[in-house]
Amino acid sequence: MTNIPVASISSSSPASIKSKLNNNSSTASFPSQHPYSSHQSDQNEPQTLRIRTVILFLVCVAGIYASYLTQGVVSEQFAVTRYGSSNERFVHLESLNGAQAVACFIWAFLLLQFLQMTGHISRQSLPPWHAYWKAGITNSVGPACGMFALKNITYSAQVLAKSCKMVPVMLMGSILHGKTYNGLEYLCMSLIGVGVALFARRGSGHSGSKLARPNGPLGYFLCLANLALDGYTNAAQDEINHRFPANSPIHMMCFMNLWTAAYYGVYLFILNAKAGGEVVAFLIRHPEARYDVALFCVCGAAGQLFIFFTIKTFGSLCNTLVCTTRKFFNILLSVAINKTPLDGMQWSAVGMVFTGLITSSLGKAYSKKKIKTTAAPGGGNKEMKKDK
Repeated sequence: MTNIPVASISSSSPASIKSKLNNNSSTASFPSQHPYSSHQSDQNEPQTLRIRTVILFLVCVAGIYASYLTQGVVSEQFAVTRYGSSNERFVHLESLNGAQAVACFIWAFLLLQFLQMTGHISRQSLPPWHAYWKAGITNSVGPACGMFALKNITYSAQVLAKSCKMVPVMLMGSILHGKTYNGLEYLCMSLIGVGVALFARRGSGHSGSKLARPNGPLGYFLCLANLALDGYTNAAQDEINHRFPANSPIHMMCFMNLWTAAYYGVYLFILNAKAGGEVVAFLIRHPEARYDVALFCVCGAAGQLFIFFTIKTFGSLCNTLVCTTRKFFNILLSVAINKTPLDGMQWSAVGMVFTGLITSSLGKAYSKKKIKTTAAPGGGNKEMKKDK
């Protein structure tokens, strides 16, 4: 899945809704009003705005959950299902990422053209399309490693392993750069690391028999490689946004996916033409697999747009919490559909990981808020001490 830092993609937000409401109320004229009617209207307006905001947030949550829960189910089914009377497996799971990149590019390109024609995006502020070629490489290889891992470990294990990005980041920061972190960050890292280790130690159980090539160490190594490459992708995208501050996330989504689709095309149909031919032949033999591929692609494209809109309207913390809790429900859904219950130790491990993730997100949000308050002119304890 493409990792895309988000700026602004929509002019529809609670602030704009409130502005429109204020404009409408200021231009309306009602003769012979009751003396208290204006006051009552002012009281009702914030309540109406809050209701609309809550509804909008619930729509975003529902969109993210529906998109990625469905996509998770489809990707797991591809990893464990045997198709047709010959019990044939879909071997080339990585090709799903290439198909998704094509769908996301088409959707983002059409949306980008619309936004440019309506004046919401200026062509002069956008980076050239070839600026994304480096990030496109790691954005192709990283998710492919994650899909390969599904041949070796269960989907639940993959979700947990890919949630522990904080652990290698902090370890490398401490070892290579001498960075120090506060006690809460070390506690969260420990919860996440120990939780993933406990889950991995318990093994895959009955669900492991459905895997193509059960191999825990290899599967977790591939997830680690996925995280490392995603880290480079994020850094490359940040660099592009630094050089082009007015860049649009839709533009980034469009051309990141263009390069990703191109790299997968070269891999599947030129460097490893046999693999591309096998994918096409498999989809011809099994029409139900074509439907699953289409559903996987649509969910990926829709999910990215819901994430963009959530960050724009409600902020990155809300988006992080929604996406984190969504992963937990991915595990629940996997257990329910595949009827492979986790034991008590594994549920404890899942609880440790998500407790660490959510606590870390809330702690970072509090720290940022505290820094902003302290840095504000005339506010914060630091400023007051300086005045003394």
